[in-house]
Amino acid sequence: MNHQIKSAQVLLIDHENNNRGLTDTREALQLAENAGLDLVVVSPGEDAPVAKILNYGKHQYQQKKRQRQGSQPTVKEVQLRPNVGESDYSLRINRAVEWLSKGNSVKFQIRLRGREHQHRERATELLERVVADLGQAGKVQSFDKRSLIVQVVPA
Repeated sequence: MNHQIKSAQVLLIDHENNNRGLTDTREALQLAENAGLDLVVVSPGEDAPVAKILNYGKHQYQQKKRQRQGSQPTVKEVQLRPNVGESDYSLRINRAVEWLSKGNSVKFQIRLRGREHQHRERATELLERVVADLGQAGKVQSFDKRSLIVQVVPA
């Protein structure tokens, strides 16, 4: 069991999340043992630490799971047309730089409609321009000229 509890009393929260108030440490340990669980100090306080009766292994697993979930990068998508205006283009590039600085990856996709399919080289040039403009903020993960998609990850 945990022998690092210095004070004689702890603020106890039992396994059903009921606040038991100030309880003697030995009594709290006995309650945890009877429930077949562990007594864990959740936050060490000045006067009395807050202790909770719970399954410590499960508690650690859930903390690691939360940590992994928070650190997963998300993929932001930006769709462009081959004849995009200059102000629209710069706005989307600035937004992509912002996302990359926050650790997200950005996927640029160019949509072609009707006669735009006859000028695929313009769309490819636009994608190459996107890669050049995002050179400092990120690096290219994949560049698919056939489906006109570029995926950029943070540098």
